[in-house]
Amino acid sequence: MKITDHIAGRNGRTLFSFEILPPLKGESINSIWNAIDPLMEFKPSFIDVTYHREDFIMRKRPDGGYDRITTRKRPGTVGICAGIQNKYKVDAVPHLICGGFNKEDTENALIDLHFVGIDNILALRGDARKDDRFFVPEDGGNKNALDMIYQIKNMNNGIYLDEGLVNATVSNFCIGSAGYPEKHADAPNLESDLNFLKRKVEAGAEFIVTQMFFDNRHFNDFVARCREKGINVPIIPGIKPLTTKKQLLTLPNIFNIEIPYALSEAVQACKDDKEVREVGIEWCVAQCRELVKNEAPVLHFYTMGKSEITGRIASQVY
Repeated sequence: MKITDHIAGRNGRTLFSFEILPPLKGESINSIWNAIDPLMEFKPSFIDVTYHREDFIMRKRPDGGYDRITTRKRPGTVGICAGIQNKYKVDAVPHLICGGFNKEDTENALIDLHFVGIDNILALRGDARKDDRFFVPEDGGNKNALDMIYQIKNMNNGIYLDEGLVNATVSNFCIGSAGYPEKHADAPNLESDLNFLKRKVEAGAEFIVTQMFFDNRHFNDFVARCREKGINVPIIPGIKPLTTKKQLLTLPNIFNIEIPYALSEAVQACKDDKEVREVGIEWCVAQCRELVKNEAPVLHFYTMGKSEITGRIASQVY
């Protein structure tokens, strides 16, 4: 079922959804089930599954030299999505990223997802490799999320990379895009970021999931500015509670977001991270209640594998 259909049929309710990380290579799928099981009581409409691009390690050879080896730390997004839909009968939304994939790789992933009955895709550029200062697209790959949306939309129209295909199967993916209430880190300003988002919607994106934010005014202003630009698809707020003091530094640096003064002061006053978690949960519950009051279509939680914290918040909101 498409995300847009879930939202259209919500009857005024704010839906619940969350994002999970694939397990580290070599770990059991049970780590995923253990993260999902406690949250099923809140009847999630969909579950996002992230994709993590390849990275490189240097492996020493017997002769003393080094080989650069490609590695993926969290494989299995396609299989996990199929497993979620089979086990829980809940729609899974895989992330597809540009980094590390050429267009043929992307097409093959889309074919696999279509085969296993996936209806939704979140199309993302993805991050740069950890040792790269800027994002570098793969040779023959999509340069950004807009290019990927064009490719997915082409498949929805039966247009594949091999133009010689006859009677090619038409896919019917519902395409999602990321939105950044405080602008993408690589964008020069919010206005240009919104213009790029509008191009993604015009290309075929049917819903938007935002980056996390800790001040609802950023989300409300973002929605208002989107509507002024004619971006009228559903906008889903992305939610994450603060859980450690360290995040006061890491989250603004990594995600280009602001931590409100009142929240940062409350966290700084905590004796340890156990107290920080309580402050973060209380702040997040207040955020969520206000978003529900303002008729947000969905609350989408970035769990980072911490389903217990997400469950505590959801139990006070739903």
